[in-house]
Amino acid sequence: MAPWRDPGGAVGRNLRARDRLRPVDLARAHGLSTQAVRNYEAAGVLPAAARTAHGYRTYTARHAAALRAFLALAAGHGHRAATSIMRAVHRGDVDEALRLVDTGHARLLEDRRALDAVAAALADLPAGTGDGAASGRGAVFVGALARRLGVRPATLRQWERAGLLRPGRDPRTGYRVYRPADVRDALLVGQLRRGGYPPARIVPLLVEVRAAGGVADLDAVLGDWRARLGARGRALLTGAAALADYLDAGGT
Repeated sequence: MAPWRDPGGAVGRNLRARDRLRPVDLARAHGLSTQAVRNYEAAGVLPAAARTAHGYRTYTARHAAALRAFLALAAGHGHRAATSIMRAVHRGDVDEALRLVDTGHARLLEDRRALDAVAAALADLPAGTGDGAASGRGAVFVGALARRLGVRPATLRQWERAGLLRPGRDPRTGYRVYRPADVRDALLVGQLRRGGYPPARIVPLLVEVRAAGGVADLDAVLGDWRARLGARGRALLTGAAALADYLDAGGT
């Protein structure tokens, strides 16, 4: 393992490698509890701490930089993935750490493509699709909806079993009834399935769409969705920069 270097204070925040920090010092500097710091060390997020003659942990600028790198990574990749990245670094497997970082960026790209696919599918929906959802106006049965989409009724039932559709039931006959919002979902599913999206990828997209409560509000939902992806992209960049600083300073 390369010796730790404090690159001009940028990583170490003016702490020298010989400085010794108590767990409480490291915790307070990052808004954490001392137990959280100990847990991160036990999980491999931080390098193993040295011990005093009395058995007390002592940390250094290297530990502070590792913790900053982890917290920056967690903001974009999530806690679990960030933990895996730091564990890989500290066992000397930098290639695996970088592969995990690449995976996070690849997932963001997939999510951006999914958003673009949803936006394109929504643009193809007929005007007024989904209107009248609250009143039930415009509800249709399975046969009529299947004909409209150019699929078999069995396909709609398959989509329902996959969690893509959730029609109601006619109280008198027990037949499936598709309200305007269900019709909107079915049209969207049809567009995405034709685009090659598997059901498992469509379900979370429908959650986003349904959160709008109606087609008229979907532009705002898509805008918020795009903003969240942008924030995640910035967080991934920040995490990558913090990890690069840690590696360059001799984190492994």
